[in-house]
Amino acid sequence: MRIITGIPELESLVGHEVGCSEWLLIDQPRIDAFAAATLDEQWIHVDPERAARESPYRATIAHGFLTLSLLPYLFGTTLRIDGARMLVNYGLDKVRFPAPVRVDSRIRARFTLARLTPFPGGVQIEWQVELDCEGSPKPVCVAATVMRAYS
Repeated sequence: MRIITGIPELESLVGHEVGCSEWLLIDQPRIDAFAAATLDEQWIHVDPERAARESPYRATIAHGFLTLSLLPYLFGTTLRIDGARMLVNYGLDKVRFPAPVRVDSRIRARFTLARLTPFPGGVQIEWQVELDCEGSPKPVCVAATVMRAYS
C-alpha cells in the first residue's frame, strides 16, 4: 500500500500512475452474489452450462458494474491519503467496459492521478483508473472517477 502524506504530495503526483492493486479473483460465487444483490440475473452471468454452449466467451462473465463496484475496495487496498479528515466517492465522469471479465479471472486496478481541484473545505481528486484482467490484451474497465478529500 502506498501512503500519500497529504495534499502537497498529491499535487506532485498529478499526471502520474500512483498505484496498482494486487490481483483479485472474480469467481462464480462473487458473480452470483452480485447478480442476486442487483437483480441482474442474465444467463451470461449466472448460468455456466448455457454460457458454455451459447456465449461467445464459452463461460460466464462478470457484470460490468460488478467490476466497477470493486473500485473502492481496490483503491482502499492500494492507496491511503493521510491528512484528510474524510474521503468520499463523489462520482464518475466516464466509464467504459472494453473487454469482458471471464469467470475465474483475476483483475487489478491502476490509478493515475489526473487532476486536483480545490473547493471550500478540501480538494476534489480525479483519477483515471484502468482495470486489467490477467491475460487480456485490453482493459476490462476504464473509468474517470472523482473523490473529495475534506480537510
